Amino acid sequence: MKYFKLPDLGEGLQEAEIVEWHISPGDTVAVDQIIVSVETAKAIVDVPSPQAGVIAALFGAEGDIIHTNEPLVEYAGENDADTGTVVGVIAEATTGAGVKAESSNNRNRQGSNKNASQGAEIDQFIIGSAQGGTHNRSFSTPAIRALAKRLNVDINSLKGTGQHQLITIDDVERAHKVTQDFGEEKTLKGVRRVMAKAMTKSQEVVKVTIFDDADIHQWYGDQHSVKTDPTMRLIRAIGEACKVEPQLNAWFNGDNLSIRIIDNIDLGIAVDTEDGLFVPVLRDINNRSDTNLKQGFDALRKAVKSRKIPPKEMMGATITLSNFGTIAGKYGNPVVVPPMVSILGAGTIHDQVVAFNGDTAIHPIMPLSFSFDHRAVTGGEAARFLKAIMNDLEE
Repeated sequence: MKYFKLPDLGEGLQEAEIVEWHISPGDTVAVDQIIVSVETAKAIVDVPSPQAGVIAALFGAEGDIIHTNEPLVEYAGENDADTGTVVGVIAEATTGAGVKAESSNNRNRQGSNKNASQGAEIDQFIIGSAQGGTHNRSFSTPAIRALAKRLNVDINSLKGTGQHQLITIDDVERAHKVTQDFGEEKTLKGVRRVMAKAMTKSQEVVKVTIFDDADIHQWYGDQHSVKTDPTMRLIRAIGEACKVEPQLNAWFNGDNLSIRIIDNIDLGIAVDTEDGLFVPVLRDINNRSDTNLKQGFDALRKAVKSRKIPPKEMMGATITLSNFGTIAGKYGNPVVVPPMVSILGAGTIHDQVVAFNGDTAIHPIMPLSFSFDHRAVTGGEAARFLKAIMNDLEE
């Protein structure tokens, strides 16, 4: 092959960020030699070379986003593959020279009566074609692109206000002034980029959140020493609640209004890190011992911390737990990420005056916030699910 494209790194992974190149143009590589590390689905993945050969060119710099089936490297001494023409157009579009030349040729073929708007539309078409028709590329003229370069404005981040969404001088100068006044805008990458995309997808959910408190005084002995791990108790409680209301452990398809109730409970557990939010998946929680679950969860946390967790371990959750109370906060408004239909949030355990056996007492209380997709779940089902969680926690 002449061009090696970014392979499919797992179900649902359509893009990756280049973290580090391990080779340079001119290097000789062997089969299965690691050529690049990329970050996708919140994990670092090493990509090996599928063949031996000499590297002629690299496509993309560290920090760039590349999509599945786009070229990563070019090997020297091979015949042009089917992707060769596409790569050439991409390279030209990057410099702008190819775009202008193609635009000029198209305008000449269309005749001298082409107006500026039609010419700009041809520019847009060529740029879109160069990008495979799948990426956003700003619609602008060569002069505007030159102005943006002079003012150090990323023209691909702008939305044009001119005719046919053409980027104007005002658009560029306004972006330049905002940068001067408020500083540089940084594109989200890596973990935070994945989180932002997931939160955007969650906007399709009709979310409702209900709140209650679990009295967990029976966890404590006479010396007020805790006897159990709150996270592990929450994991067990979710498993028990799914037996009572199994439709909360499900995936919902909003396009055809169908629901898939799932037998295995694969619990996504939100883990906070300096790099952002990770949600590794603890598999089949109802068919594992407490000891095995604890070992599995500790292994996931360790893998997240080292950034070596496989992408497959971040996929396929059927329900989610966010134990944000380990940091701060009593109640929250947890976000349901489709296709899942529910998420439980647990707040900070705190002492509270309660009525107990006809008297007053001070008991430790765990606040609970349970969000669900009201398109797939009724209020009664959600309330019974939360009640089952409380019953288990209060044992």
